[in-house]
Amino acid sequence: MSVRAVATRAYREAVGALSASTVGSLLAGIVLSGLEAEFRLLPGLLVLVPALLATRGNVYGSLGARIATALHQGLLSPSLLTRDKRLESAVAAALASGLLTSAFAAIAAFVFLALLSEPAALLSLLAVAVLTGLLSGITLAGTVVLVVFAGYRRGHNPDTLVGPIVTTTGDIFGVFFLYLSAKVVLAL
Repeated sequence: MSVRAVATRAYREAVGALSASTVGSLLAGIVLSGLEAEFRLLPGLLVLVPALLATRGNVYGSLGARIATALHQGLLSPSLLTRDKRLESAVAAALASGLLTSAFAAIAAFVFLALLSEPAALLSLLAVAVLTGLLSGITLAGTVVLVVFAGYRRGHNPDTLVGPIVTTTGDIFGVFFLYLSAKVVLAL
């Protein structure tokens, strides 16, 4: 296969995922603009947004890369019908890592705000961050596994799909679950 043919195929595989990523990020921005009241009621929440969204991409992008590599190496079958310890371990590690980084982000936001003499409630920030991390983590883990498996079965390179799909799903559901978590914490 020529270099041009490889480049054309890679472009065709990626353009749909990249387009969806762009539209998804715009939708996430619209949802984020609806959080104005929650930002006022939960000081420090705005500081958490970039950290929570960035860690979703890092953690679950890594999960997607691990699954794609295992598929390429023949260590994993692209099927959910049989249990696979490697897949279960990778998903569990990603969820744990996502929860730990969410908690760390909340604590770091609280400390930085305290250094700047800005009031923030540690328990509220921690509750929002961990709940957001849990809900978005479950959603992202499921999405990553399904997209990587489906793409691989259809002959696509899952490495091409993982980045844009994780970005889009992480932005949309991350912001949505941040909104939901803030509502829950404020209600309590």
